[in-house]
Amino acid sequence: MSQLKATIRFCGLYEAELLTTLMLKHWDHPLAGDDGHANYLVEAATEILMRSQRGQQFIENIRPEQMNFVAAVWCAESCHIEDPGADGDEKRREWLSRLRHALPSCFCDPDDLL
Repeated sequence: MSQLKATIRFCGLYEAELLTTLMLKHWDHPLAGDDGHANYLVEAATEILMRSQRGQQFIENIRPEQMNFVAAVWCAESCHIEDPGADGDEKRREWLSRLRHALPSCFCDPDDLL
């Protein structure tokens, strides 16, 4: 099973929601206490991963077949705050920046880590 397929399967587990909630809380997302937002991010990340499986690229340095869960959650939130009327845009952008800087290996080609 490919890494991407395993990641898509992970999205259906409770642990995906738990990881997302922990990511929101640890890096001080303004909606960290909103279970609905965490659920939305898991669902949106799942869709991003499925589209990656079909060859769509979302992040410049990550080939579609190498998309990972953390980057998919980041991408889902990034896309969500681009929608007009999104609450707390500035604090949410700060969260995106903190996450990306805290976990840089999730936002690059895994072959660059070898």
